[in-house]
Amino acid sequence: MPDFFAEAQELFEYACDLRRDFHRHPELGFQEERTAGIVARELKELGLEVSTGIAETGVVAIIEGARPGAVALLRFDMDALPIEEETGAEYASQTPGVMHACGHDGHTAIGLTVARLLQAHQDEIPGTVKLVFQPAEEGLGGAERMVKEGVLENPRPDVSLALHLWNEKPVGWIAASPGPTMAAAETFSVRITGKGGHGALPQHAVDPIFAAGQIITALQSIVSRNVDPTETAVVSATNLHGGSTFNVIPPYVDLQGTIRTFKPEVRELVLRRFHEVVDGIAQALSCETEIAIEDVTLAVDNDPEVTARVQGVARNMFPDAPLITQFQTMGSEDMSFMMDDIPGCYFLVGSADPEKGLDAKHHHPKFDFDEAALPRAAAVMAAAAVEVLKG
Repeated sequence: MPDFFAEAQELFEYACDLRRDFHRHPELGFQEERTAGIVARELKELGLEVSTGIAETGVVAIIEGARPGAVALLRFDMDALPIEEETGAEYASQTPGVMHACGHDGHTAIGLTVARLLQAHQDEIPGTVKLVFQPAEEGLGGAERMVKEGVLENPRPDVSLALHLWNEKPVGWIAASPGPTMAAAETFSVRITGKGGHGALPQHAVDPIFAAGQIITALQSIVSRNVDPTETAVVSATNLHGGSTFNVIPPYVDLQGTIRTFKPEVRELVLRRFHEVVDGIAQALSCETEIAIEDVTLAVDNDPEVTARVQGVARNMFPDAPLITQFQTMGSEDMSFMMDDIPGCYFLVGSADPEKGLDAKHHHPKFDFDEAALPRAAAVMAAAAVEVLKG
């Protein structure tokens, strides 16, 4: 096995420059034209076969190994978020209201670094590496659309890998866990309709705000009283709109939020109880409801064998670093749509440094990470790709 970490460290300036350029010029999902253009250019300069325009802005490149073998798909997401940056970094976003607040700028730079690492050892690689640079991971369905547009064909992967820089933990920390690692996600929208009226004469109205309050409180009973305490679920009401002034009871209220689960049977229970709670309370308070639930992602479910190989790579490369083999988060990731069909491992690489002030959480206006994580992540991904292709 090549010393990928030493080689990735030699490419640090390359990765860092790319990351900062992407950070200065963030692009929202399905709008990553500049980013995708740079990705395609860098891959073509390596002499790779490159396909563009998949799911609008997705890019795919193929590295053919020296001899026939399996196919490994490596995915890296590219999109930014609609957040006004507050880091004050010299490479801060130059696009008002848009920033890389989740590390996808780093992921894209890591992916291009991995391409260089693997291409340099093309003669030593068995099989084929399929590099996938994905648009619109942030809840817009980029992975699912890439799958529908054939990213899992020609050639069809035998195994899949993806990573995420993780600002919850410091540089050096790595997590690769078998089984469910990230949650399935749904969004819900509920319109609660009552009867508007004067705020001083509630007896002549049917108050949807009061009903919404009761519903929000009761929704928490689903997890605490219906889900088995040894299982995991989240029901969060995150958005409530109703009324326009202090003395008018509005005719309706709109409520939105998210549901997260790991297991299909828990998901089914939560969704069933969600409808029962919302409809039951609304009916008891003389209101009507319209409920819309939208699937966002499946759960990320790591294949045990593939994950064991990634764990082995991480241990060998960083024997003194923390390696977590039992980790779950209720965050979601649409890599699940690729992994639902292709066994794989989604692993996390620590990227925070509190002493440098680089420890803001994901999706925060001050999010930034320690770029020392870039070569570590690239090295593990490159080595893991070679390892899983050994068969």
